[in-house]
Amino acid sequence: MYMPQSDTYDVIVVGGGAAGMMAAITAAKNGNSCLIIEKNEKFGKKLFITGKGRCNFTNSCDTEDFFSQVVSNAKFLYSSIYGFTNYDVIDFFENSGLSVKQERGGRMFPTSDKSSDVIRTLERILRQVGVETMLNTEVSDILAKNESDSRQIIGVKLSDDRTIKSNKVILATGGRSYPSTGSTGDGYRFASEFGHKIVDQRPGLTGMNTEEDYPAVLSGLTLVNTAMYISPVSSNKKLYEGFGELLFTHFGVSGPIVLSASSILGDRLAKENLILHMDLKPALDEKNLDERLLREID
Repeated sequence: MYMPQSDTYDVIVVGGGAAGMMAAITAAKNGNSCLIIEKNEKFGKKLFITGKGRCNFTNSCDTEDFFSQVVSNAKFLYSSIYGFTNYDVIDFFENSGLSVKQERGGRMFPTSDKSSDVIRTLERILRQVGVETMLNTEVSDILAKNESDSRQIIGVKLSDDRTIKSNKVILATGGRSYPSTGSTGDGYRFASEFGHKIVDQRPGLTGMNTEEDYPAVLSGLTLVNTAMYISPVSSNKKLYEGFGELLFTHFGVSGPIVLSASSILGDRLAKENLILHMDLKPALDEKNLDERLLREID
């Protein structure tokens, strides 16, 4: 286990994912001594599987377009997104030596199609700006002392009972969306202990299970330009309607339009049965589709 060079830092970052690494880099660039602590054996474990391992790290669309894709309270993100826009993200990686490319829909990827290259770029910058790092190290508690009207952070306690001092701690532990990558919800506990209100969590941007078993036979098949809507069993009311890429999986369906639907429908997916309607050729009416099939068969 790596031993830090000091027992006191200006800033400690808990969590070595994309957010944690960027936070540490920014803190160090602003003249702070910084330590980043990650409980996994490597940084960016969830980042490694992003975009099917290719890492779709941002989009080249107009910055304002991002807000139309936020399900609730988009205004909350205005300051952070305009403080470091998607164009800033692209410039950040290109200026750091990472070759990037743009694909359909404005999606930005490393030219190599390897998420590991994005992680290596971030790790290299961490070293360049002097951030100290600890892997295989779990933070068990955020330490504080009580003052007249608040609690003053004084450092962190590690799982082996060591303490490291700092009066600034950045929580970048992620949610609880992917426990095998380390996202086990530690940050919720730390935040609640300092008086933050924690709302109930639910899955978002997730695939959907289907009762039919035929999707499993098609597992891995991706269809572009698919129209889809979801309705209750009792009526044909459209609870969600989308158009785009759909992916069949071993458990049902996924892909961008399904992930968007899951965020919008939220708890309804878990609490009631819904009907998924798919139009695989929305540009063709029944007559033209029939004629096209006959031509293909001929």
